[in-house]
Amino acid sequence: MRSTLVIRAVLWGWLFAALLVGRFLLLQRLPMPAVQGILAALTVALLAAYRLSRNFHSWLVAIDLRWIVLLHVSRFVGFYFIVLYRRGELPFAFAVPGGLGDIVVATLALGLVAIPMPAPMRLRAISIWNVVGLLDILMVVFTAGRLGFADSGSMRALTYLPLSLLPTFLVPLIIASHVLIFARVRASDGAQLN
Repeated sequence: MRSTLVIRAVLWGWLFAALLVGRFLLLQRLPMPAVQGILAALTVALLAAYRLSRNFHSWLVAIDLRWIVLLHVSRFVGFYFIVLYRRGELPFAFAVPGGLGDIVVATLALGLVAIPMPAPMRLRAISIWNVVGLLDILMVVFTAGRLGFADSGSMRALTYLPLSLLPTFLVPLIIASHVLIFARVRASDGAQLN
């Protein structure tokens, strides 16, 4: 019980810190490689905590897989990417493919959770969705980095709230959750074989 409270406090503290980073425009003061570095470091930290902390690992394993999939409903942010493209605030190469991909992944996440299906079929569907979702988010991150290196001003919208929460909070959670889902599905498959 105490470890659960600590984990929740750390996650809420991280979100609060990410909000402060956005509020005080700290990402705007950094060169583009630093923003990508922050995203990568936070993702690695999450995965390391999952691997090295028995309490964090147990807490994550106890969460119903469908709740982890539902985290990806946040990827409806893709609609906002498209709005910002239409306003001229994000480049087409990032906003439209990334936005549409995120919308598809978020929609499929809702379907995976809402549509009744037998457990083995759900696990297979989640596995396929997880591959698609991970490829999509990695493409979005790669494209943001590539475009940001070419023209740092082109990705400036990602340094203001609410989008500053993407590199400082949400995208590391999303990438780490994809890895967690792979591990959970693999463990479920192994349990079915025994």
